[in-house]
Amino acid sequence: MKTRPSEHGHLAMFITLPAITMILDAPLTIAWQPGSAPSAFEPASPLTALDMRQAPPIIIHRPMQPTSFRDPRQNAQLPLLLWWHDGIFPHFPGSTERIDCPQGACLVTKKKKVHLFKRTKAILFYGTDFRAYEVPLPRLPHQAWALFHEESPMNNYLLSHLPVLRLFNYTATFRQESDYPLATQWLPSLDYLRRPPVPLEQKNTLRVAGRAPVVYLQSHCDVASDRDRYVRELMKYIPVDSYGECLRNRAFPSERLADTQTAIGEDPECLDLLAGYKFQLAFENAHCNDYMTEKLWRPLHLGSIPVYRGSARVCTWLPADTSAVLVDDFPTPQALAQYLIMLDTNDHEYEKFLTFKSPHGITNQFLVSEIKRRKWGVNDFEKPNYMNGFECFVCDDINSRAQVLRLHQTSPQTNPILPVRTAAYNHMGCPEPTPGLGELQEIPENDPWRLHWLNDYWQSLDQAHALVAMLLYNESDPSRLWSYMGT
Repeated sequence: MKTRPSEHGHLAMFITLPAITMILDAPLTIAWQPGSAPSAFEPASPLTALDMRQAPPIIIHRPMQPTSFRDPRQNAQLPLLLWWHDGIFPHFPGSTERIDCPQGACLVTKKKKVHLFKRTKAILFYGTDFRAYEVPLPRLPHQAWALFHEESPMNNYLLSHLPVLRLFNYTATFRQESDYPLATQWLPSLDYLRRPPVPLEQKNTLRVAGRAPVVYLQSHCDVASDRDRYVRELMKYIPVDSYGECLRNRAFPSERLADTQTAIGEDPECLDLLAGYKFQLAFENAHCNDYMTEKLWRPLHLGSIPVYRGSARVCTWLPADTSAVLVDDFPTPQALAQYLIMLDTNDHEYEKFLTFKSPHGITNQFLVSEIKRRKWGVNDFEKPNYMNGFECFVCDDINSRAQVLRLHQTSPQTNPILPVRTAAYNHMGCPEPTPGLGELQEIPENDPWRLHWLNDYWQSLDQAHALVAMLLYNESDPSRLWSYMGT
C-alpha cells in the first residue's frame, strides 16, 4: 500500500472557480458566470414546444412563502436544470417539469440533448452515479455543477477528494457544511423519537427466557467501516443475537422476516422484534462526519439503546446527553462488553438512556432547531422533499444571480457581480477507511478489506486528478479518463 500525501497539501494543483487559470501551461475555461456568451454548439431549441407545454408545474415554496406565487414567464423563457442521471428517486414521473420557487421558476429535465444549450444553467449530478468517465465535457462556461449525495460515502469515494469537490458550485449532502444539508434525512420528526419503549420489565423477562442483551441486524457485509471485524470480537465477551447475513447466529422468528428487504424496512413485526432488545449494534457502513442513518435513529425510535459507531460528531445530534453508547469511548471490545453487561444488570443506570422519551426529555436544542429550520421534510405536506427542495435551491440562486447580472449591466459601480460559489472539502469530504479493529499496520497486506477499500479510496483520488486534467486540457471525450491517470 502506497503512502499517499495529504490532498490538502496540493491546493496549487486544484481548480479554483471561476477564474480562468493557467496550470501546467494549459488554459482552464470552465468558469461559470450567468449570461456568458452562447456556445458555438447551441442547438436551436433545448426542448420541443410539446416538451415545454407538457412540463407540469410543481410549486415548491418555503415556510411563509405564499403558495399562489408563480413566475409570470413562459416555460420557453426559463432557465433549465439538467439531471445527468436517470432513475433517481424521489423525482418527477416524466422527463421535464416546471418548478416555481420563491425567487423564480425553472424547468427541470432529464433530457441530455439540452446540455449544450445556453439556457441550461446547471447540471445536477446524483452522487452515487457520478462517474468521472461520464461527465459532460468540455465543461461549458455558463453552466454550474450541482452535487446531490445523501447516500453512503463508500458508494463513491471519488466525492471524498477535494479536486473533484471544487468542481461543484452547489452541494446537498449529509455533511452539515454543505449548501443544502441533509444530515437529518433519516429523522422524520422529533415525535419519531418519542415512541414509548418496551417496558424494562418485559425486556428483562425476554432476557431470562434466553434472549441476548444485544442484537445485530446486518446483511450488507464487508463494507468500508469493517464493522464485522469489531462485532466478531465483541461477541467473545457478551451474547449478541445476529439475524442478518453478516455473522448470523440466530434465525428470524418467522420466514417473512428472513427476506432482507422486510428486515431492513419499517415492517411492524421486525420493529417489534428489535424493540424487545436492550441494545442494538448501530454501526454505519462508512465513517464520515454527519453520516447518520436509520442505524442510529431507528433504535432511538424503538427505545433500544444504540451502541453506535459512525459519525464522529454524533453527540451533536443525539436527543440528550445520555441516549447512546459510543463504541469509540471504549479502548477495546471487551471494555465495551463489560459496560453493556453493567447496564444490562442495573435497571437504574439503563433507564437513564431512555429519559429522552419523557415529555420534555429531548434536551438537545441544536437538534430541535435543526429539525425546525430545515427547508425540506420527510412525509411532510408543508415542505418539499429534499430532492425537489435542492432543485429549488439551485433554481433560486440562478435566478437571483441573473437578476444581479442585469442590474450590474445597468449600473456596474453599485451592483457588483456575485462571487462564484465553489464547494469546499467539508461539503462532502470523508477520511480514508480504517480497520474496524486494530491498527492498519496490523492488517495483513492480502486482507480482503484492505485490498478493496483502501485501494478504492486512493484510486478514486487518482481519478479525481485525472478528471481535473481533462478539464484543464479541454478534453471532449470523458471516456479517455484512463489515459489521463498519472498525468
